[in-house]
Amino acid sequence: MGSMFDETYLISALGPDHIFPDPRFASDEGLLAFGGDLDPDRILKAYRKGIFPWYTPGDPILWWSPDPRLVLYPGKVRVNRSFARVLRNAPYTVRFDTDFSTVIRACASVPRPGQNGTWLTPEMIEAYETLYERGFAHSVEVYMEGEFAGGLYGIAIGAAFFGESMVSLRPNASKIALKALSDVLQERGYDLIDCQVVTDHLLRMGAEAIPRARFLDELERAVSRGGDWGSWSDFHWEYRDG
Repeated sequence: MGSMFDETYLISALGPDHIFPDPRFASDEGLLAFGGDLDPDRILKAYRKGIFPWYTPGDPILWWSPDPRLVLYPGKVRVNRSFARVLRNAPYTVRFDTDFSTVIRACASVPRPGQNGTWLTPEMIEAYETLYERGFAHSVEVYMEGEFAGGLYGIAIGAAFFGESMVSLRPNASKIALKALSDVLQERGYDLIDCQVVTDHLLRMGAEAIPRARFLDELERAVSRGGDWGSWSDFHWEYRDG
Protein backbone atom coordinates (compact mmCIF):
# COMPACT_ATOMS: atom_id res chain seq x y z
CA MET A 1 0.00 0.00 0.00
CA GLY A 2 1.52 3.30 -1.08
CA SER A 3 0.87 6.72 0.40
CA MET A 4 1.16 10.45 -0.14
CA PHE A 5 1.34 13.40 2.25
CA ASP A 6 -1.15 16.26 2.43
CA GLU A 7 0.23 18.61 5.07
CA THR A 8 0.47 16.43 8.20
CA TYR A 9 -2.18 13.85 7.22
CA LEU A 10 -1.40 10.57 5.52
CA ILE A 11 -3.62 9.74 2.54
CA SER A 12 -3.25 6.11 1.54
CA ALA A 13 -3.30 4.64 -1.95
CA LEU A 14 -5.43 1.50 -1.83
CA GLY A 15 -4.24 -1.71 -3.37
CA PRO A 16 -6.13 -4.88 -4.38
CA ASP A 17 -6.83 -5.86 -0.78
CA HIS A 18 -9.67 -4.33 1.24
CA ILE A 19 -7.56 -2.74 3.97
CA PHE A 20 -8.38 0.86 4.92
CA PRO A 21 -6.44 3.26 7.14
CA ASP A 22 -7.90 4.17 10.54
CA PRO A 23 -10.37 7.04 9.98
CA ARG A 24 -9.64 8.42 13.46
CA PHE A 25 -6.40 9.81 12.05
CA ALA A 26 -7.89 11.52 9.02
CA SER A 27 -8.11 15.29 8.67
CA ASP A 28 -11.35 17.03 9.62
CA GLU A 29 -12.17 17.23 5.90
CA GLY A 30 -12.08 13.45 5.97
CA LEU A 31 -10.14 12.37 2.89
CA LEU A 32 -8.06 9.36 3.94
CA ALA A 33 -7.56 7.14 0.87
CA PHE A 34 -7.75 7.02 -2.91
CA GLY A 35 -7.84 4.32 -5.55
CA GLY A 36 -8.91 0.74 -5.19
CA ASP A 37 -12.18 -0.27 -6.78
CA LEU A 38 -15.92 -0.40 -6.12
CA ASP A 39 -16.07 -4.10 -5.38
CA PRO A 40 -19.20 -4.53 -3.21
CA ASP A 41 -17.20 -6.27 -0.47
CA ARG A 42 -14.77 -3.35 -0.35
CA ILE A 43 -17.69 -0.91 -0.05
CA LEU A 44 -19.21 -2.90 2.83
CA LYS A 45 -15.84 -3.01 4.59
CA ALA A 46 -15.56 0.76 4.21
CA TYR A 47 -19.01 1.44 5.66
CA ARG A 48 -18.34 -0.78 8.65
CA LYS A 49 -15.33 1.43 9.40
CA GLY A 50 -17.22 4.71 8.89
CA ILE A 51 -15.77 5.38 5.43
CA PHE A 52 -17.62 6.07 2.19
CA PRO A 53 -16.66 6.64 -1.49
CA TRP A 54 -17.29 10.07 -3.04
CA TYR A 55 -15.55 11.38 -6.12
CA THR A 56 -16.04 13.22 -9.39
CA PRO A 57 -16.23 11.22 -12.65
CA GLY A 58 -12.78 11.04 -14.22
CA ASP A 59 -10.97 11.30 -10.88
CA PRO A 60 -9.61 8.43 -8.77
CA ILE A 61 -12.03 6.89 -6.29
CA LEU A 62 -11.79 8.93 -3.08
CA TRP A 63 -12.66 7.55 0.37
CA TRP A 64 -13.88 9.83 3.17
CA SER A 65 -14.67 9.96 6.87
CA PRO A 66 -15.31 13.62 7.80
CA ASP A 67 -15.30 15.25 11.22
CA PRO A 68 -17.91 16.15 12.36
CA ARG A 69 -20.29 13.48 11.08
CA LEU A 70 -23.97 14.12 10.41
CA VAL A 71 -26.24 11.57 12.11
CA LEU A 72 -30.00 11.25 12.34
CA TYR A 73 -31.21 9.13 15.21
CA PRO A 74 -34.25 7.00 14.26
CA GLY A 75 -37.54 8.58 15.24
CA LYS A 76 -36.00 12.06 15.51
CA VAL A 77 -37.14 13.64 12.24
CA ARG A 78 -38.37 17.14 13.04
CA VAL A 79 -41.96 17.71 11.89
CA ASN A 80 -43.05 21.34 11.80
CA ARG A 81 -46.64 22.44 11.22
CA SER A 82 -46.41 22.74 7.45
CA PHE A 83 -44.74 19.34 7.08
CA ALA A 84 -47.32 17.79 9.43
CA ARG A 85 -50.07 19.07 7.12
CA VAL A 86 -48.29 17.45 4.17
CA LEU A 87 -47.98 14.16 6.03
CA ARG A 88 -51.67 14.22 7.00
CA ASN A 89 -53.18 15.41 3.75
CA ALA A 90 -50.92 14.74 0.74
CA PRO A 91 -52.02 11.88 -1.54
CA TYR A 92 -48.94 9.66 -1.32
CA THR A 93 -47.93 6.03 -0.82
CA VAL A 94 -44.60 4.88 0.64
CA ARG A 95 -42.98 1.60 -0.35
CA PHE A 96 -39.69 -0.09 0.49
CA ASP A 97 -37.43 -1.98 -1.93
CA THR A 98 -39.87 -2.11 -4.82
CA ASP A 99 -37.92 -0.02 -7.37
CA PHE A 100 -34.32 0.52 -6.27
CA SER A 101 -33.08 1.16 -9.81
CA THR A 102 -35.54 3.99 -10.39
CA VAL A 103 -34.52 5.66 -7.12
CA ILE A 104 -30.76 5.53 -7.67
CA ARG A 105 -31.05 6.63 -11.30
CA ALA A 106 -33.26 9.55 -10.31
CA CYS A 107 -30.67 10.54 -7.69
CA ALA A 108 -28.05 10.48 -10.45
CA SER A 109 -30.02 12.41 -13.07
CA VAL A 110 -32.06 15.09 -11.28
CA PRO A 111 -30.16 18.44 -11.25
CA ARG A 112 -29.25 19.84 -7.84
CA PRO A 113 -28.65 23.48 -6.92
CA GLY A 114 -24.94 24.34 -6.87
CA GLN A 115 -23.86 21.05 -8.48
CA ASN A 116 -22.63 20.48 -12.01
CA GLY A 117 -23.35 16.88 -12.90
CA THR A 118 -23.44 13.93 -10.53
CA TRP A 119 -21.04 11.92 -8.40
CA LEU A 120 -23.11 8.78 -9.11
CA THR A 121 -21.10 7.25 -11.92
CA PRO A 122 -22.33 4.18 -13.85
CA GLU A 123 -19.76 2.12 -11.88
CA MET A 124 -21.22 3.33 -8.58
CA ILE A 125 -24.78 2.62 -9.71
CA GLU A 126 -23.74 -0.90 -10.72
CA ALA A 127 -22.03 -1.49 -7.37
CA TYR A 128 -25.04 -0.34 -5.30
CA GLU A 129 -27.46 -2.32 -7.46
CA THR A 130 -25.35 -5.40 -6.73
CA LEU A 131 -25.55 -4.59 -3.00
CA TYR A 132 -29.32 -4.27 -3.38
CA GLU A 133 -29.47 -7.70 -5.01
CA ARG A 134 -27.39 -9.07 -2.11
CA GLY A 135 -29.80 -7.62 0.48
CA PHE A 136 -27.60 -4.80 1.85
CA ALA A 137 -28.79 -1.75 -0.10
CA HIS A 138 -32.37 -0.53 0.24
CA SER A 139 -34.67 2.09 -1.19
CA VAL A 140 -37.66 4.04 0.07
CA GLU A 141 -40.01 5.14 -2.70
CA VAL A 142 -42.77 7.73 -2.55
CA TYR A 143 -45.60 7.63 -5.08
CA MET A 144 -48.11 10.41 -5.67
CA GLU A 145 -51.17 9.87 -7.85
CA GLY A 146 -49.70 6.55 -8.93
CA GLU A 147 -46.39 7.99 -10.17
CA PHE A 148 -42.90 7.89 -8.66
CA ALA A 149 -42.38 11.20 -6.85
CA GLY A 150 -39.05 10.68 -5.08
CA GLY A 151 -37.29 8.73 -2.38
CA LEU A 152 -33.92 7.73 -0.99
CA TYR A 153 -31.51 4.83 -0.87
CA GLY A 154 -28.70 3.58 1.35
CA ILE A 155 -27.09 0.56 2.94
CA ALA A 156 -28.00 -1.28 6.15
CA ILE A 157 -25.43 -3.14 8.22
CA GLY A 158 -26.43 -4.41 11.64
CA ALA A 159 -28.34 -1.63 13.42
CA ALA A 160 -26.91 1.17 11.25
CA PHE A 161 -28.34 2.64 8.07
CA PHE A 162 -25.99 4.58 5.79
CA GLY A 163 -27.98 7.12 3.80
CA GLU A 164 -26.53 7.77 0.37
CA SER A 165 -28.82 10.09 -1.56
CA MET A 166 -32.35 11.52 -1.68
CA VAL A 167 -34.38 12.89 -4.58
CA SER A 168 -37.66 14.74 -5.04
CA LEU A 169 -39.56 14.94 -8.32
CA ARG A 170 -42.52 16.39 -6.42
CA PRO A 171 -42.41 18.76 -3.41
CA ASN A 172 -41.66 17.07 -0.06
CA ALA A 173 -41.24 13.56 -1.52
CA SER A 174 -37.73 13.00 -0.14
CA LYS A 175 -38.77 14.43 3.25
CA ILE A 176 -41.65 11.95 3.38
CA ALA A 177 -39.23 9.13 2.52
CA LEU A 178 -36.85 10.19 5.28
CA LYS A 179 -39.67 10.39 7.84
CA ALA A 180 -40.87 6.92 6.84
CA LEU A 181 -37.36 5.45 7.05
CA SER A 182 -36.70 7.07 10.42
CA ASP A 183 -39.94 5.81 11.96
CA VAL A 184 -39.56 2.27 10.63
CA LEU A 185 -35.94 2.01 11.79
CA GLN A 186 -36.96 3.27 15.23
CA GLU A 187 -39.62 0.54 15.43
CA ARG A 188 -37.04 -2.06 14.42
CA GLY A 189 -34.46 -0.96 16.99
CA TYR A 190 -31.85 0.66 14.76
CA ASP A 191 -29.24 2.86 16.43
CA LEU A 192 -28.47 5.51 13.82
CA ILE A 193 -28.83 6.81 10.28
CA ASP A 194 -25.51 8.06 8.89
CA CYS A 195 -26.09 11.20 6.81
CA GLN A 196 -22.36 11.64 6.12
CA VAL A 197 -21.69 15.36 5.55
CA VAL A 198 -23.34 18.31 7.28
CA THR A 199 -26.10 20.08 5.32
CA ASP A 200 -28.47 22.79 6.50
CA HIS A 201 -31.43 20.89 5.07
CA LEU A 202 -30.80 17.78 7.14
CA LEU A 203 -29.98 19.81 10.24
CA ARG A 204 -33.41 21.41 9.91
CA MET A 205 -34.90 17.92 9.56
CA GLY A 206 -33.44 16.87 12.92
CA ALA A 207 -30.01 15.46 12.10
CA GLU A 208 -27.10 16.22 14.45
CA ALA A 209 -23.45 16.99 13.73
CA ILE A 210 -21.41 14.87 16.17
CA PRO A 211 -17.65 14.38 16.60
CA ARG A 212 -16.20 11.70 14.34
CA ALA A 213 -14.75 9.83 17.33
CA ARG A 214 -18.20 9.55 18.91
CA PHE A 215 -19.70 8.45 15.60
CA LEU A 216 -17.10 5.73 15.14
CA ASP A 217 -17.70 4.43 18.67
CA GLU A 218 -21.47 4.32 18.12
CA LEU A 219 -21.02 2.78 14.69
CA GLU A 220 -18.81 -0.01 16.01
CA ARG A 221 -21.57 -1.04 18.41
CA ALA A 222 -24.31 -0.70 15.79
CA VAL A 223 -22.72 -2.81 13.04
CA SER A 224 -21.99 -5.61 15.52
CA ARG A 225 -25.71 -6.11 16.13
CA GLY A 226 -28.16 -8.16 14.12
CA GLY A 227 -30.08 -6.41 11.35
CA ASP A 228 -32.58 -6.86 8.53
CA TRP A 229 -30.61 -8.54 5.78
CA GLY A 230 -32.59 -9.20 2.60
CA SER A 231 -35.53 -7.46 0.97
CA TRP A 232 -37.49 -4.83 2.88
CA SER A 233 -40.45 -5.01 0.51
CA ASP A 234 -42.72 -6.15 3.33
CA PHE A 235 -41.91 -3.11 5.51
CA HIS A 236 -44.94 -0.88 6.09
CA TRP A 237 -45.32 2.73 7.21
CA GLU A 238 -48.13 5.23 7.54
CA TYR A 239 -48.03 8.58 9.26
CA ARG A 240 -49.60 8.93 12.68
CA ASP A 241 -49.91 12.24 14.52
CA GLY A 242 -48.20 12.37 17.92
